Amino acid sequence: MKKRILSLFVALATFATAHAQLLPTFDLGLKAGMNFSSLRSNGNYFDSDSRAGFLAGAWGRVGMLGLHLQPEVYYSSKNTTIMAEGESQNLRFSTIDVPVLLGTKIGLGPIGARIQAGPIFSFIFDKDNVTRFDRDVNFRDNFAAIAGGVGVDISKLSLDLRYEHGLGNLNRGGGDRQRLNLWTLALGFQVF
Repeated sequence: MKKRILSLFVALATFATAHAQLLPTFDLGLKAGMNFSSLRSNGNYFDSDSRAGFLAGAWGRVGMLGLHLQPEVYYSSKNTTIMAEGESQNLRFSTIDVPVLLGTKIGLGPIGARIQAGPIFSFIFDKDNVTRFDRDVNFRDNFAAIAGGVGVDISKLSLDLRYEHGLGNLNRGGGDRQRLNLWTLALGFQVF
């Protein structure tokens, strides 16, 4: 009798999980966190140290068939210290970031783990130009990155850890190819 009850419970839990992943879902929330940025240069002109910045914004998640699409928009302050020829300069970017992530959630009920990846489009509206060294470096107004990460959902709270790898050349003036790479850690709250 105990085996039948246990088997029935496992079957119902499996059906509920599969049924929940097949139906369309929509979530909307807010998030805030911190990032650690570094600037990389192919020509090794700059050597960069990571510094903490912050982010705050909103996210949405549309899911169906075990997958979800998660667009986000948030304000981000990215900070780094660059060094060249024994001199250093603090560098700060203020950006509006728009990630579009594809992922899946593994779990049961209100507790689950997520895996996500996708592009991030960043629009710089406040930046420092590097002028302390023997040449000026003028950074672009926008750039793209590819991101991948993991997350945990517990009821209405979520915690995300991601790595963003910059694509293309951030330096408008040509020369050394420079990319902004960063780690982000963010806490989110589902509002809807």
